[in-house]
Amino acid sequence: MVKKSSRRRFLQLTAGGLIGLTLGNKQLIRSVSAAELPHLEENDPQAMALKYVDKSTIEGQQCKNCLLIRDDAKNSNWQPCAIFPGKTVNINGWCSAYASKPA
Repeated sequence: MVKKSSRRRFLQLTAGGLIGLTLGNKQLIRSVSAAELPHLEENDPQAMALKYVDKSTIEGQQCKNCLLIRDDAKNSNWQPCAIFPGKTVNINGWCSAYASKPA
C-alpha cells in the first residue's frame, strides 16, 4: 500500500518537528557549572592517553594557564577543559595537549 504525500501532511510534520526541536532543546540542553561535573581521574583512558596528571612537574605549564581551560568558577581548583568534555581538571595539572595562553 502506497501512501500519497500531500502538502498539508508535509506542513504538519514540519511544524511538529520545529516545535519538537524547540521544546526538546530546552529539556535536553542545559548549562552545567564546574561544581556539578566529575573530576578527571588520572586513570581515565583519555587522561592516560594524554598523560594527564593532577600536579604538573613542568615549570610554568599548568592547566590554569592553558588555552584549553574554561574558567567557569574562578575560586575552584577544578575547572572544565575543552579536551576532556564533561569532566573538570585540576588547575595545577598538566597534559600533553597543553597550549599556553597568549600573553
